[in-house]
Amino acid sequence: MYGYTGKLLRINLTTRAVSEMATNDYTQWGGGHGIGSAVFFDLVPDKTIGCYDPANVVTIMTSPLSGTLTPGCSSRSEVQGIGAQAYPYSWFTRSGFGGRFSSMLKFAGWDGVIIDGAADQPVWVDVRNDSVTIRNCSDLSLWGKDTWDCQATLWNYVRGTDATNAWSTPQTGSGGRTTQRPAVLAIGPAGENLSRSAVLIHDAACASGQGGFGAVWGSKKLKAISVIGTGSIPIYDPKALMKTRIDHVRKYANHTDNPISTSIPNNFQSPPGAGVVWEMIPGFKHTSGMRPSACIGCHSACKLRYADGLGNDAVCSDSAFYCLGAKSPDIAYRATDLLNTLGINSLEAYYCIGYVLELLKIGIIGPGTAIECPSFITLDNYGTYEFIEQFLKMLAYGDDGKGNPSQFGQDIEQGALRAAAKWGRLDEDLASGLLNYPYWGYPYHYDPRAQLEWGYGSILGDRDINEHCIYRLKYLGGGAFYGKNEAPITMGEAVNIILAKMAPFNDDELILDFSETNMYSEHMAKFVSWHRYYTRFWKQSMLFCDSRWPDFVNPYADDFVGSTGQAEPAYLKAVTGNDFSFEDGIELGKKIWNLDHAIWTLQGRHRDMVNFSEFYYTNTCKDAAKNYFGKVDGTWTYISAEGRTVDRVKFEEFKTAFYELQGWDTASGYPTRATLESLGMKDVADELSAKGKLGS
Repeated sequence: MYGYTGKLLRINLTTRAVSEMATNDYTQWGGGHGIGSAVFFDLVPDKTIGCYDPANVVTIMTSPLSGTLTPGCSSRSEVQGIGAQAYPYSWFTRSGFGGRFSSMLKFAGWDGVIIDGAADQPVWVDVRNDSVTIRNCSDLSLWGKDTWDCQATLWNYVRGTDATNAWSTPQTGSGGRTTQRPAVLAIGPAGENLSRSAVLIHDAACASGQGGFGAVWGSKKLKAISVIGTGSIPIYDPKALMKTRIDHVRKYANHTDNPISTSIPNNFQSPPGAGVVWEMIPGFKHTSGMRPSACIGCHSACKLRYADGLGNDAVCSDSAFYCLGAKSPDIAYRATDLLNTLGINSLEAYYCIGYVLELLKIGIIGPGTAIECPSFITLDNYGTYEFIEQFLKMLAYGDDGKGNPSQFGQDIEQGALRAAAKWGRLDEDLASGLLNYPYWGYPYHYDPRAQLEWGYGSILGDRDINEHCIYRLKYLGGGAFYGKNEAPITMGEAVNIILAKMAPFNDDELILDFSETNMYSEHMAKFVSWHRYYTRFWKQSMLFCDSRWPDFVNPYADDFVGSTGQAEPAYLKAVTGNDFSFEDGIELGKKIWNLDHAIWTLQGRHRDMVNFSEFYYTNTCKDAAKNYFGKVDGTWTYISAEGRTVDRVKFEEFKTAFYELQGWDTASGYPTRATLESLGMKDVADELSAKGKLGS
């Protein structure tokens, strides 16, 4: 099998048994998310268990492209299982991260890791090629360490303290040597204390952020997984892979002598460092010397490392979460480092702080109120390092942030929504927007009344999707995407370029119409369907990075036609030898999407539960920027979403159209036998039938 190692590592923490499963049993699912979902379905008989149940299986999967030269792809890992973050339901969910971990896992001879059970004391997993050992944390005093200290301790334990450019043999008798440190994935104090905002951290700032998997690991008493490998990955046609990468990057990636899209971070052609938010904010640009930093195999290097070491590798919300409040840039950088060392989700921290400050302003919390909070929480103190240090420690430890017992700290450690429910404010604050959490307990990212595929994809799924495929195209009309003052191609030309890549729905141009008259239509249901299928396979199973793919419209191409649709299958062919088309990936993505939906159905999902927070039905969108595609009087143009609400009745009509398109029961939202069997999932249909969850 080219591209695969052939083995999945299975770890039972309860019995401390280490075994392997054959990857070949699951390659029909491609890799990454597809394999993770299929493994979870097979190994978890009762899908209704909670996130902290020892029977909850957590998977970390690679793809056949991991560890290869595929740009913006070879570094990604996909994490799945029943998450701790969502509210009020603990859905089977996903998360992802970059860095070195997936590549090192492949070099060690494994296509993925399957974690089952729960240890009786804190442990870590030591993987050195095919030698796997479950070790007690007590031997190295790992439990209680922050994520960076934990990783450094394991680097030194496994690799030794010699210079990192020296050769070492990580496994006695293996004959393999490496100059690399182990790739370590770890939880911090937040995960150990079961904070619902806890994440998994790898290297400086590669975070498996959404989903609350840090808390799930904490419940399993799993501190870290360390992996080092000295092997290689079998490639079907190395020459074709090298040529594909060189030609592709030369034509479509950033040209240092002709930089384009300097202000738009989420594109294949983005320049180095374009993902670091404080570099875009006046007065917050890092003055220390800097150099680009990339995940392994990437052509782009969206991250930066600094001479003073502050804020290294932080991007997007990770680098932005305290920028608007911090009284100085230095405070913002240090806050980001603390966030990562404690192992906390940046978006949840941002919105949790905002919610607490709003309650403080209106006198709901504070001295002498019904909800007493620690004394450091004041409006004057906000923006200082002392404030953010104590607040983040409160989130991580569930105390007052200084080691003292605090009921407020215990409440807020579980996230803003659970705290609001405890305080009797949940429904009121969701309806008013004081709690800006549109769906499933995840905070606002982009407005579901405007960015339709984002909102619909999230509410029809399990979490905020965090998929920027279409979002970045908002910038086409303003010209910034092209490095010009105005767009050099018309909106209609851009639509034609994008639409051509959206088979099997590419005969319907209205799937890209974001106007209010089209937002509940069958056309939009087709678009959301395509987006679900594309991301489930090409992004989350093949693991093409969300920050670089898809490449729809590219300013370096003479005709502005990006590489998506041709590039992805070309890399897959070079690595695996399989003639697997872009459209084949969309079809397999449909199958994976249906498997996920079947799991949610077994967990209790019903159509009636699929609703936005009340605020989005009753309050209007404020986004007046003309950034959205729309066809007005027969002409494609950019339109504003200002003034929109989600129409409750019409949204129900949209759900019906979407369910019909999927082949699901429109009354319940349950999958039907005919649909599942047409996708080759009779076993899934049988389990749904046995549980009384099969649609008619």
